[in-house]
Amino acid sequence: MKRKLWIGLGVLVILVVFGLGFAGNYFYDVAVAINQKDFIEAADVDGVYDPKDPWLEEKKWYDKIEREDVSIESEDGLKLSGIYIKGDSDAKKVAILAHGYAGNLEQMAQYVKMYHDMGFNVLVPDARGHGTSEGNYIGFGWHERNDYLQWIQLMIDKVGTDAELALFGISMGGATVMNVSGEELPANVKVIVEDCGYSSLNGELAYQLKDMYDLPAFPLIPVTSLVTKIRSDYWFGEADTVEQIKNNSVPMLFIHGEKDTFVPTEMVYDVYEANPSPKELYIAPNADHAESYEQNKEDYKKKVQDFVSEYIS
Repeated sequence: MKRKLWIGLGVLVILVVFGLGFAGNYFYDVAVAINQKDFIEAADVDGVYDPKDPWLEEKKWYDKIEREDVSIESEDGLKLSGIYIKGDSDAKKVAILAHGYAGNLEQMAQYVKMYHDMGFNVLVPDARGHGTSEGNYIGFGWHERNDYLQWIQLMIDKVGTDAELALFGISMGGATVMNVSGEELPANVKVIVEDCGYSSLNGELAYQLKDMYDLPAFPLIPVTSLVTKIRSDYWFGEADTVEQIKNNSVPMLFIHGEKDTFVPTEMVYDVYEANPSPKELYIAPNADHAESYEQNKEDYKKKVQDFVSEYIS
């Protein structure tokens, strides 16, 4: 009788382990692996314009503007690509932009034009595993923070040691620039603007798991984190934006949509409160995720311009 009981328990444990392993790999493929994300709107096709697009003129401008292809090699040997758009001929200020989850640099037209109109040279990288950059997983702004340290150095080398840098990120890009802020940055980095970044990867994935599948965080998040550590060499718990930002000394503007249902609006208060540097917070009215600029064009532009100009002449 006891032997049958132990055999039964053993079989049950094996089934549970197998099931959790399957689930962990499934959610890794959904969230972390590079593939088509059905829950993310697909990027526009180059050269095809929707006359109803609120950014139609910005995209036409962006497609015609002269650009230079640039690249770096990441610490783990990936070739990462980007474009550099020159501003005024004598400009010493550079804006480095970071796009969102499952996006690419081609989706940043409106932000490129905003900073270009402010007189900035603009660098827009493709994050690892996105666009034309190499890589087979998404780092959620954690591995990307080290990539951006290299992009920062590339711009200092290119523009000069007197270059003044602004960092800007949207969604995952917002988390990227916040994570970068916790590293030792050169004095050239004068200001950071983050738009709708999440306060922690664990928190964001737990929210999405509940929202998309109505499933609890435990045990699926820890199991998927283990799979991610095995397959992509990082734990979800490492990507804690709140902890990173506690080390920030660069002035930062925080932006979040009032009606964000992808990265819940309350997350911005966590990072804002944790940040010890000079800061401002803008909650954009009537805006869902990554729509703050679209829904509030003049106010958004003024908020960014006013804040950035306080720290970069």
